[in-house]
Amino acid sequence: MSAQTVFWFALLTALATGLGAVPFLFVRQMSLKWVGLSNAIAAGLMGAASAGLIHEGFDYGIGSTLAGVMVGLVFIARSQRALEARPGLSLGSLRGADAQKALLVLAIMTLHSFTEGIGVGVSFAGGRALGIFITTAIAVHNIPEGLAISLVMVPKGTPVWRAAAWSVFSSLPQPLLAVPAFLFVEAFEPFLPVGLGFAAGAMIWLVFAELVPEALKTASRDAVAFAITISLVAMLAFQMVLRV
Repeated sequence: MSAQTVFWFALLTALATGLGAVPFLFVRQMSLKWVGLSNAIAAGLMGAASAGLIHEGFDYGIGSTLAGVMVGLVFIARSQRALEARPGLSLGSLRGADAQKALLVLAIMTLHSFTEGIGVGVSFAGGRALGIFITTAIAVHNIPEGLAISLVMVPKGTPVWRAAAWSVFSSLPQPLLAVPAFLFVEAFEPFLPVGLGFAAGAMIWLVFAELVPEALKTASRDAVAFAITISLVAMLAFQMVLRV
């Protein structure tokens, strides 16, 4: 197995993230209620993803994973404060609070991708069959992550192609880190539980501090609860199918 082959497989996982924007090719406009439900669905997807990250991290080390969760919570909370200190912030067609939220989602997904890149590289060090399986699982898993990014950006006016591009951008650390992790597996593997916990903690904070409150502004409490529950359970079931 060559490092170049590992890179191309990891690049495919990054490109798969862009597929999450595809549903918005068929949905041109959204009412304020559906914008709120989009935030609720994104919250459910990210909540389930964080649970999956913690579960996977426990396989490598419970203490390291929990430490990563706490560091992730503190890091993203302080990052949000730093963004709030810049009221004129913009991201493409997004301005102000919309740009802040989109940047937080992108930052968390990008940080999460660093860990996934290490996972791809470490898995290929264990053999071609294992590497292809893990890569496929991560690629499929990345599609709803791209959907979560698009759910935050497209309803606020970002073009679908740009949301897809940002989704792919958030996953670029995967091919960049897969190769060094493959070449130096013993040096990178100890960072996995901390990285998994870090990404999970950041996602959990975003769900409860940003996505859920934003969803409740334009959708009813019952509708938000229903959307979060359905998307969370669907994502958890999806993860369990991948593990089988």
